[in-house]
Amino acid sequence: MAIALSRRWIWIVLDSVGIGAAPDAHRYGKSDEQSHTLRHIAQAVDGLKVPNLQRLGLGCIDEIPGVACSHPTGAFGKMREQSFGKDTTNGHWEFVGVVLRDPLPLYPEGFPKEVMEPFEKYVGKTALCNRPASGTVVIEEFGPLHERTGQPIVYTSGDSVFQVAAHESIVPVEQLYDWCQYARSILTGKHAVGRVIARPFTGTPGHYQRTDRRKDYSLSFGETVLNRVADAGYPVTGIGKIYDIYGGAGITQSVHTTSNQDGMDQLIAQMTQQSTGVIYANLVDFDALYGHRNNPVGFARAVEAFDVRLGEVFQTLTNDDVLCITADHGCDPTTPGTDHTREWVPLLCYRKDLNQAIALGDRSTFADIGATLAEYFGVEKPPIGTSFLSSVVGRV
Repeated sequence: MAIALSRRWIWIVLDSVGIGAAPDAHRYGKSDEQSHTLRHIAQAVDGLKVPNLQRLGLGCIDEIPGVACSHPTGAFGKMREQSFGKDTTNGHWEFVGVVLRDPLPLYPEGFPKEVMEPFEKYVGKTALCNRPASGTVVIEEFGPLHERTGQPIVYTSGDSVFQVAAHESIVPVEQLYDWCQYARSILTGKHAVGRVIARPFTGTPGHYQRTDRRKDYSLSFGETVLNRVADAGYPVTGIGKIYDIYGGAGITQSVHTTSNQDGMDQLIAQMTQQSTGVIYANLVDFDALYGHRNNPVGFARAVEAFDVRLGEVFQTLTNDDVLCITADHGCDPTTPGTDHTREWVPLLCYRKDLNQAIALGDRSTFADIGATLAEYFGVEKPPIGTSFLSSVVGRV
């Protein structure tokens, strides 16, 4: 199928913005069964004010205070995850056609000696913490000792992650990256965690702050639809942590960001420079600043701030563009704990010539996006997923 070179796919992942407990949420715990990130943050502010998301049909997917289902001009639905787990890695890889059927390893008691001993030998110091913890809490607890000794702070969470925190004045960021690259090299086999994450921070005791120089080292699960789009000659630009999530596979250009607002700045700037291909952004503040920190009001205000910037995206779209907005999991800030939550995720699509409401329904896998992306660019479809392209753009 011949595809016009002007075709462009604008893809925004609202990290952690789930839309209700998934059918299998009971397998993950009571917090997951009770979760509905969007509804609960909306309740915390007596209703969300998101006219642009409402225009796309967000209020037609499920009941969200403040968001009506009123004459939308977009395609809307929700997607269920097939992969085991509820982490960034699982969600983003399923988007592009890779379903992780087996659970990635978790460490509720901390990492075993067979992991820690080689890591500590490489670093030259024993590690602090080595247990599940909230990232902001753990640096306040261990930061002063870390500053005195230079020992790395190693911790995990309810997700399959090996996280290393270090103060930038004690451990240069490049050295922290080197430690994490080594950890990635040894975390294989039965200890193949989804991500190793470098967590640099600055500040003083009681006032520590994580910086925007975080870096993720993810597992690779082979070729995806992104590789095929890039191999077909289209640019694929990753904005935010997209490059790290895929280990660079299928990403032809990467743009670092410091916040949601910066991410939107970079997205809109890229839309003015890149006339074809994929522009793929992850906005992480919802997750990192509000979901994990149990701040529903801050979460709601961040979604409203995104909605304002979404109006600028509408103005920058061309007639050939497809806009796709979704999320990778939930992180309900009102449920017990600070971990991600197993939720449906919203699916919102739009084209400038779309002047009616199109219900995409309940989709059985996140990979429907990858299948649609493949059809749009005329490349081989992933082994799983059903394209909804004809619903959004008609015949191609």
